[in-house]
Amino acid sequence: MRLHWIVAGIVVAAPLGAEGLTRAAASRFAGQVLKSVEREYPNKLDHTMAGVKDVKGPRELHPAFYGCFDWHSCVHGHWMLVRILKTFPDLPEAGGIRLALDRDLAPENIAAEVAYFVDPGHRGFERTYGWAWLLKLAAELRGWDAPEAREWARQLQPLTDAVVAQFEAFLPKLSYPNRVGVHPNTAFSLDLALDYARAAKDAKFEALLTERARTYFGKDRKGPMAWEPGGEDFLSPCLEEAALMAKVLPAREFKPWVEGFLPGLLKTGLLAPAVVSDRSDPRIVHLDGLNLSRARCLHALAAGLGPRDPRAKALEKAALEHAEAALPHVVSGNYEGDHWLATFAVQLLGERR
Repeated sequence: MRLHWIVAGIVVAAPLGAEGLTRAAASRFAGQVLKSVEREYPNKLDHTMAGVKDVKGPRELHPAFYGCFDWHSCVHGHWMLVRILKTFPDLPEAGGIRLALDRDLAPENIAAEVAYFVDPGHRGFERTYGWAWLLKLAAELRGWDAPEAREWARQLQPLTDAVVAQFEAFLPKLSYPNRVGVHPNTAFSLDLALDYARAAKDAKFEALLTERARTYFGKDRKGPMAWEPGGEDFLSPCLEEAALMAKVLPAREFKPWVEGFLPGLLKTGLLAPAVVSDRSDPRIVHLDGLNLSRARCLHALAAGLGPRDPRAKALEKAALEHAEAALPHVVSGNYEGDHWLATFAVQLLGERR
């Protein structure tokens, strides 16, 4: 259902997404994700087996995050549940969310996840997309001043510490960033990790992340927006980079940087939403996620320019068009998208709220 605004005495329909995360949308998304985090199969494991002893099912390997088709989707599904519970603590689904978080973040489950992470045979597991979402979950819990949130954060902390250690060991060795529209995208992972570093007041980790962002992207010019999107992208390589740099650079540095990096987009503000031809295809449905993540980045880009910049209005318009193209399809009845798209919707709408 679309929100309606009254403008000059005339009732007009506002674009989907303009109102931010509504109670009705939060309830619908929470209901879907609560079912998904408990659904073990189908499942796409990222798992290296050294022998027969390693032949195990998802729940045995990952007792905290076994659902939602894959580990990273289950992690960010839990982030979405925390964000919704924090925003709407009296939703009908609130009791189910609390039960799921109590169950899945239990100390014994997190201990098993840590053991998996530190096993040398699993080096590179979920690097760096899953790592980043785990830190985003930890940041969300840290940013919620409630006894239950503090307890869940405390229980999650051993895994959080293991992931920070993985980032700190890996990033100095990553000579070149990954500039792709899918999971290994470096800019997206740095963005989420930076949220955690700032929430945790971890100055050492924040310094590493900002140094890496500047080193990887600080000299970039003329980002190839014309090459986007790829056929299975759910992230925009250029826009994710711009959104990260809006967070890293002070305004006096960001404006000249982005003017050099996205001159065409800033000149016109024109960017057409991606067309999704088959939502039952697990790769093509990624493009719904691309429309949502593009909308989030366009909002971030407009905010980085500032409300007085005349270019921001066109970017905001493009963001709403992308949101409107994707939001009706977040829960479509196809598990290929239903197990993960609600997270991208809440990430977008929650920041708009």
